[in-house]
Amino acid sequence: MKSSNTISAIILTYNEEQHISRCIASLKNTVDEIFIIDSYSKDNTVAIAENLGAKVYQNAWVNYATQFNWALEHCDIQSEWVWRIDADEYYESKKKIYLKESLANLENDVTGVYIKRKIIFMGKELLYGGWYPVWHLKIWRNGKGFCENRWMDEHIKLTEGTTKQIDLVQVDENLNDLSWWTDKHNGYASREMVDLLDTQYQIFSTSSVTPKLFGTGEQRKRYLKLKYLKLPLFVRPFMYFFYVYVIKLGFLDGKSGFVWYILQAFWYRFLVDAKIYELKKEFNNDEKKIIAHIKEKYQTK
Repeated sequence: MKSSNTISAIILTYNEEQHISRCIASLKNTVDEIFIIDSYSKDNTVAIAENLGAKVYQNAWVNYATQFNWALEHCDIQSEWVWRIDADEYYESKKKIYLKESLANLENDVTGVYIKRKIIFMGKELLYGGWYPVWHLKIWRNGKGFCENRWMDEHIKLTEGTTKQIDLVQVDENLNDLSWWTDKHNGYASREMVDLLDTQYQIFSTSSVTPKLFGTGEQRKRYLKLKYLKLPLFVRPFMYFFYVYVIKLGFLDGKSGFVWYILQAFWYRFLVDAKIYELKKEFNNDEKKIIAHIKEKYQTK
């Protein structure tokens, strides 16, 4: 039986000894239980998490959605609410907002809660370029939500009920260097390639978020992604940079922001396009062969 007005946090980890203490410490006085789903880390992540009182499970990694849904199915979560937070994120408690009181005051039909996400890059808060404030559905009633099974840009999908916003901030501040960032985003670029080709060819058809320009943050992002997909390869990274850096005032984020926007557009998004171009060239733009290759390499069980 689920306990009333209680919260459990779920954190996926792999070699996160640099971040996990900060993340858990930020949640300690707010949540009732912390569940770590570790992908067999080779560092001290598990030991640190256990010493701080978290319940640690281990499961082999496939992708984010598969791992998170495995957690929802296999962890003994007794709380009324579940909170999704990454290891390199933490709860910003500058404002005197008491989450449990805020949740207790919600109507019974509210099953999901949107909170703000803030990115800190090279020690700089990114407050422009469309990066803040961005509202994400991070908290939901236990048993009323799941992670949509996509290779990239996965969101929590509610099975019923309505949503509300609570003015909390979840900060994304990764402390690794740019070598780590580029390695990580090389992997992200492969996943984004699969996601864009899936959207183009309807290979897996796993999306459960309805694209809407004036909908929720997830719906608007999915809508803009579909529009982005229709733009020409190698042109769209330049258009993206102009949009976020000029139109959305990203230049106000200073030198660290400049590095961020350049990397996002001309490293990450350009790399995604290059990977799509490479794959289509390999199979001479044969749609059936491309789909068969994607299914063989990326189909999840």
